[in-house]
Amino acid sequence: MGTTAVHALRGLTLQVNKGEFLAVQGPSGSGKSTCMNIVGCLDLPTKGKVLLDGKDIAHLKESDLAQIRGRMIGFVFQKFHLIPTLTAVENVMLPLTFQGVPENKRLDRAEYLLQLVGLRDRMHHKPNELSGGQQQRVAIARALAVDPPVILADEPTGNLDSATGVTVMKLLQELHIQQHKTLVLVTHDNHLASHADRVAYLSDGKIVKQVQHE
Repeated sequence: MGTTAVHALRGLTLQVNKGEFLAVQGPSGSGKSTCMNIVGCLDLPTKGKVLLDGKDIAHLKESDLAQIRGRMIGFVFQKFHLIPTLTAVENVMLPLTFQGVPENKRLDRAEYLLQLVGLRDRMHHKPNELSGGQQQRVAIARALAVDPPVILADEPTGNLDSATGVTVMKLLQELHIQQHKTLVLVTHDNHLASHADRVAYLSDGKIVKQVQHE
């Protein structure tokens, strides 16, 4: 930033195991979002390596990163990021469109996923016709569209009331357990982090503590 160097992460070393539910926790400004962006191939580090399925992605071109994101990683954001002009089923179909999946298969997959998240009866509604919890469930269905092995969730309950947040968190846990998804949850919430197999605590861009849950 001008002449000031801002070190969002400082020599961070973190391993996420296949099928694990990891929570990355820390206060505002600790580096959580930067960590998730690098894990999710949205940002590249200025130094070091990022190994995804054994391959170093730290120096790939954006086009190659986009292909990896499209195939391997599903994103769930705090603000949902649904396309407002598309219906729920069209939002879920969108990642499959980018992967060149035929329309009939896209529709079948989207309908299946919306049924999975309990929204089959709302699939032709647009985001402004859905509650916050319903929008987040559409976002989770969209994240699952290409059946990625990794789900990254950045404060997924941050814009929801507590009861709806519990429902969304339960859904993410079920995906982790029943579909063996690797789930990385970024949160400042102790209660959400308590559901994870392991919690990595960030402070000033470094992991200061890790706690394994039984």
